[in-house]
Amino acid sequence: MIEVIKKAKELLDNKTVGVVIGYGEGSDGKARAIFVRNSQDADKFIFDQRCKQNLAVYLNKHEVRHFGKMGILAPLPVMRAILQIASEAQIKESDFVAIGITPDGHYVELPDFKAIENYISSLHSELLTDEEMQEIAKMDAMTMDERWAFWQEEFSKCIKCYACRAACPMCYCTRCIVEVNQPQMVDVPSHKLGNLEWHINHAMHLAGRCVNCGDCARACPVNIPLNLFTKKLISEIKEEFGATAGTSASSDSVLSTYKPNDKENFII
Repeated sequence: MIEVIKKAKELLDNKTVGVVIGYGEGSDGKARAIFVRNSQDADKFIFDQRCKQNLAVYLNKHEVRHFGKMGILAPLPVMRAILQIASEAQIKESDFVAIGITPDGHYVELPDFKAIENYISSLHSELLTDEEMQEIAKMDAMTMDERWAFWQEEFSKCIKCYACRAACPMCYCTRCIVEVNQPQMVDVPSHKLGNLEWHINHAMHLAGRCVNCGDCARACPVNIPLNLFTKKLISEIKEEFGATAGTSASSDSVLSTYKPNDKENFII
């Protein structure tokens, strides 16, 4: 971590960046995002098992971008999110500097998108672990009625706080579908239909884009396993299209790109 802090101080001292986004001590022993603008405060950065928030969510925030070029502490989930957001033309290499962090807290230099791509590739790390694939298999083993009942029960807990949306790096729209009222796409109240409409829409918009950081589920105050929903989508996208989100800054959108050899097993 010493190398990471040293790099952050260097970027701030030579005015390469106007702010560095990283992890710091929060309340109740939790880690939180902090925004450091001078090198003296860079000593507040931490990195341990508590630091799970995907900081890439701040790269498109006006409140952060107005500081100028950004530095960002980037463990693997953040790296993946950076590449995915870049592939959607939401950030450029000139917008930020990634301060790469290995799983054990060491600094890794990532000067450009290509370096991030190469580092991720070198890890040979899949988006879904064996344990997560087992979770999906357990859901797949249910009947359609059992799965429907399971998700109806989970979604019934939803209070429509949209913490999942706020935490997700891929939810950068300036106007969300839930804020459209002419026509009304999603029912406003937190009831059975409105909750189902919201979560189905949210999952659909993450298909082929989710990098499995898990922030949606961690942010949920009523503990809905939202990332179980998106894990299934990750599995399906990989199986049907051979695509994995967060691996390239120049990848095409899976659901808006046609290839002649795409499977057509949905046609009966």
